[in-house]
Amino acid sequence: MIEKKIYLEGIDPVKLFGVNNSRYEKIIKLFPKIKVVARGDELKVQGEEKEIASFELKIQLLINYIQNTDEIDDDQIALLMDQDPSEIPDFKAPINNVLLYGDNGKPIRAKTVNQKKLVDECIHNDLVFAIGLAGTGKTYTAIALAVRALKYKEVKRIILTRPAVEAGERLGFLPGDYKEKLDPYLQPLYDALDDMIPSKKLKTFLEDNTIQIAPLAFMRGRTLDNAFVILDEAQNATVNQLKMFLTRMGKNAKFIVTGDITQIDLPKRDDSGLLKAIDILGDIEGISIVYFDGRDIIRHKLVKYIVEAYKKKET
Repeated sequence: MIEKKIYLEGIDPVKLFGVNNSRYEKIIKLFPKIKVVARGDELKVQGEEKEIASFELKIQLLINYIQNTDEIDDDQIALLMDQDPSEIPDFKAPINNVLLYGDNGKPIRAKTVNQKKLVDECIHNDLVFAIGLAGTGKTYTAIALAVRALKYKEVKRIILTRPAVEAGERLGFLPGDYKEKLDPYLQPLYDALDDMIPSKKLKTFLEDNTIQIAPLAFMRGRTLDNAFVILDEAQNATVNQLKMFLTRMGKNAKFIVTGDITQIDLPKRDDSGLLKAIDILGDIEGISIVYFDGRDIIRHKLVKYIVEAYKKKET
């Protein structure tokens, strides 16, 4: 007998279990061989592994149905719960560009033309470069794709990494231990995950290394199998660092490399491994390059004008 926690991700539990848990007992009674305790958006389940797996599959089916229709009734629940697993509809393909449902059911979409292109290229290629300006959503979309892949068990783990250039040789002057020195630099990655995964589940994923966030130097010597791996701020990786990273790709791995070639912080622009990589790898089958531009900026409306103003001044 094992115990497992299942999270009702991306929906209001009331939509599933009904007001005052009116549907809860009806659903639970369909699984007499397991014990279920519900607390908010968390289900604690005890029983045999096979029975729990069946329960989790059916609960996920109900969640997917609610996410895609925004409602469910008793008849539809009965129909879905009685369905053979082999006949369960495939909800993996994005519907209305929704990649997944984040905190409190918030839909996370590919909103712009190049965000949608990134999604499509990632489906068909194992290595994708997403190149473009800050604020275009390239990293956020990449992380959403990684979380989606983990949710549907297409990969076993997510690895997010950045070259710690800005901290660089000055790490010793920052307060705290090594992790505390680096965490602020990696904070944008944590922020994106916070939007997409319930806090309790995210904490568990970070503790058991299902999700790993680390500086690029920590990738050396590893082989990354069954993983969705994202290298962010890749314009600040050197040629050797980026080559090292790309050659970590193992079996059943997806890699997305994001970067802004207008914001290279290395001493010499030509030292950027990203510039070299997109020059020599673009024609290889299985590798794709998606270029983001001002049309994809989704921050405050002024950001687009700020970027355009700087661009005009520089030219």
